[in-house]
Amino acid sequence: MTALHQSRDLAEAAAEKLRVFAQPQRLMILSCLLTGERQVAEIERLTGVTQPALSQQLAELRRASLVMTRRDAKLVFYSLADEDVRTCVATMEHMLAGAEAPVPTAQGKASPTRKPVENAKARSDPSLGAAAFARVG
Repeated sequence: MTALHQSRDLAEAAAEKLRVFAQPQRLMILSCLLTGERQVAEIERLTGVTQPALSQQLAELRRASLVMTRRDAKLVFYSLADEDVRTCVATMEHMLAGAEAPVPTAQGKASPTRKPVENAKARSDPSLGAAAFARVG
């Protein structure tokens, strides 16, 4: 696997994918899908993103291969495209929204199941900065 710092083309492709994540409505939709497959009406209700914006954002997410669809008669269901997307969204939830941290599984993937260890003193005393460590035990 080539690291991003070793390939300008790879870095540009990564930046383009991150651009898709960087739109608030798309990020809300991805977050909504983190818990599983949902119908369009359910995504609209849970996120507050209304038509036609919802359709436009879902189309952009499909083009970027971040979501996939499944049809059942007239209903269209959306879900995250794969475990890599799920891990990325879960990590963003943790970093940016204070959600539970993704925990690596035996297969090397991550699942959001455990909260990070926190040091309350470090959070309340900014002078401790990055040098503060969590106490274990």
